[in-house]
Parts: sequence; structure tokens; C-alpha cells
Amino acid sequence: MKDINIFCFGFGQVAKNFINKLIIEKYNINLSTTSRSESSKETFKGINYNSYLFNNEKFDQNLIVKLKEADHILVSIPPKNQEDIVVKNFSKFLESSKVKWITYLSATSVYGDHKGEWVNENSKTNPTSSKGVARLKAENSWVSLEKNTKLPVQIFRLSGIYSNKNNILVRLKLGGVKLINKKNHYFSRIHVNDIVNILFKSLSKFKSGEIFNLSDDKPTSSKEIALYGAKILNIENIENIENIDVEEIKSEMLKNFYNESKRVSNKKVKNYFNYNLMFPSYIEGLNYIRDNFI
Repeated sequence: MKDINIFCFGFGQVAKNFINKLIIEKYNINLSTTSRSESSKETFKGINYNSYLFNNEKFDQNLIVKLKEADHILVSIPPKNQEDIVVKNFSKFLESSKVKWITYLSATSVYGDHKGEWVNENSKTNPTSSKGVARLKAENSWVSLEKNTKLPVQIFRLSGIYSNKNNILVRLKLGGVKLINKKNHYFSRIHVNDIVNILFKSLSKFKSGEIFNLSDDKPTSSKEIALYGAKILNIENIENIENIDVEEIKSEMLKNFYNESKRVSNKKVKNYFNYNLMFPSYIEGLNYIRDNFI
């Protein structure tokens, strides 16, 4: 049984699924996490752990002790006020820690709009949304930290995440899904299980200073995915909106989504980790979810 002392900044769906993977792989896990509310003792899948208050610049001082003891650190907290709050508050403590693996979970929003063309890790980063701009600034702070301190840092740029619980099939069953037709609009996605499997692979094949895109093999439009989901659920009569005017969209998040079009390449991550996706496209992913969770 392998030991791992892991500190998770943020404990959302990716972090929880990663810890579950470590449990399945028979790791002996010493876990600590953060919470935006008060510090507390918690249990996850039979593992007792401490969750420490960390909210912007306010944090439980006991967090520092656990952070210095950690050999693995997973960072999934988004930037605040255009900066990475983990680097801002804890870089000096990280420098004196025992850590040998730091993974920062970024997003493909750093690329901005590429007019439906393919992007890879060497493509120009030109974010158009405020969240994309903040993500790129956060990435750069981790890159600088790695270069200046030799701390072991890798960055994963995640595409849109779907899971067995959060996906288009669930939304279709609830109703309210609209087919929005926007010409030449592509986006990429990835199932959380594939993110977790790649994170696990990186435990034994870590290379500091690297950036990887995490996406599936088949970028496509949101309309195509919704139509396929409706087909396998035998749902008819979905509202269809033709040639949408993006400026008329009230939701800022949706507006940003439709203002950007790109196809994210995953060649680097698949080659480096010698990894075959569990769900190479939404077709395999949605059929698996329908057969097992719907």
C-alpha cells in the first residue's frame, strides 16, 4: 500500500473524484482540504480529514502546518480579483515544504476565441472573458513560482467538465434545454473520470514546468450534443433557436461561451502519459451515463 499526504485547495468534483481514485487504487491517504466556511473535521468515503478555513486572505493558521507536511498538492480554487490566491498567500510556505507534486487546474478559456480552429499548448493565449484573463494570470503566477523556486508544478488546462451527475442528459430530463444554432461554434469537453485518470498517471510520470490540455477527441457544438442526448433518451420537441445574436444573451457566462469557438487538441497529454481516454467523445460518455445513471 502506497502512502500519500495530499493537500487539496478546494474540494469540488475533480478533487473528490481524485481522492476516490486513490482509495480504489489502495492508497493510504492523509488528506487535508480547504473550505470557504469555518474549519471542521470531515469524513469522505471512510477517510477522516481536516478541512481548513481559507477565504481569500483569511485562513486557519493550522493550515500552514499541514501544507508543509504535504508531499502532493492539488489546486482547484479559481482566481479571485484577477490573481491566484494560493500563490499570493502561501508561496513562501510552499518553498519550505516537502512537496514533490503540485498540480494547478486551469481552464482552456485562456485561449480565447480561435474562430473554430484547433489549439494546442503552443497556441496563442488571448482570453476574451474576464474569467479567462484571470485564469491566464493565475497560470503565469504558477509558472513564475516554478521557475524562480524550482517547486514541482504542472498545469492542466481543463475543457468543459461533465460527469455522471452533471451532464446534458440530466438537463434534458428536467426540461428547459434549448437548441442554439450558432454557425462554426465548437467547444471541447472531458469526462471527470478521464481527468482523474490522467491526474493519477501523473503521480508516477510527473514533469515539472509542463502544461497539458485535457479534452476529449471530438470538439463539437452544444446543439449537436443536445440533439444526440435527446435521441438516446427518446425526447422530442426541443425548442430550437436559429442564428442567435450573442449580444442578446443575458447570462454573461453563456455570452462568453458563444463568443469563443475553438477545438482543443489533446495529443500532447495522450502521448506523454500513454493514455487512452475512457470516453473519447460525448457519444461514449453519454451512452455510459444513460445506461448506468439515468
